[in-house]
Amino acid sequence: MAPFATIYTYPNNVRVQRAQAVAKLNGLEIVEDSDFQLANPSDPKWAAILAKFPYGKVPALSTTDGSLNLTEGQAIVRFLADSGPKSEQLLGRTAVDRALIEQWACFAEQELLTNLYPCMLMVHRPDLVPYSPEGYDASAKKFERAVKHVENTLAKGNGKFLVGEEVTVADVMVAGALILACKLLLDAEMKKNAAPSVEGYLKGLLEIPELKESFGELVTVQERLRGKTE
Repeated sequence: MAPFATIYTYPNNVRVQRAQAVAKLNGLEIVEDSDFQLANPSDPKWAAILAKFPYGKVPALSTTDGSLNLTEGQAIVRFLADSGPKSEQLLGRTAVDRALIEQWACFAEQELLTNLYPCMLMVHRPDLVPYSPEGYDASAKKFERAVKHVENTLAKGNGKFLVGEEVTVADVMVAGALILACKLLLDAEMKKNAAPSVEGYLKGLLEIPELKESFGELVTVQERLRGKTE
């Protein structure tokens, strides 16, 4: 059987890892293609991608049957969740659950990743975002507030899932951001002060084979990584 879709991306993109997790849960095969030079007009393959996605943004998903070309990581995850036999589980079985799952998907993008990425770029790509201790700490503080909200929600619920009694898009979206953060910012101090049960939550999710295959092992840092001052 032909793959369901191809997703164009740069390597190790957390938004693609989340898409793959949802696709695997739904029994869909997604081919990843990173064999191109992003934003290089002299690369013929990039030119072909631009013909489908003129905004020039990745990840970008193209269905094998040609029915859809789609960008924006959150929209891609939602489409994949809605395209297989576990759509009701992944997106919610009731109107209330669907709303809560969508809320968490937005939260993962707007509160977790939005505040994680400045810190990550200051550490790994200071050519794009020069390191500033004040800027780093400001983003880290906002991220910690967001993680605390995840912690509080888990404490009020079953501790295993954010919405209901089974894994949903809410967990995949939030876990993707937190797994990435564990490699850089979500250190022992932050977990102790704001999110003591979050690591256990992530380890529980990674016992699900489809999530483990997509995200890999949980890698943690004892002390957060920081950039270098000039």
